[in-house]
Amino acid sequence: MTLAPELLEILVCPKCKGDLEYREGPQEQLVCHLCRLQYRVEDDIPIMLIDEATGF
Repeated sequence: MTLAPELLEILVCPKCKGDLEYREGPQEQLVCHLCRLQYRVEDDIPIMLIDEATGF
């Protein structure tokens, strides 16, 4: 499953409001390179909570 392109165009990092990179891989995620945070995607729903993001 993948996120709709229309959704990806409007999503931004909730912490810095920067652009997000969508990664499909074995586990879908949205990545903010400025904050160095990864937001997971579960059942095509991005989990955009800063407290639940993981660093890299």
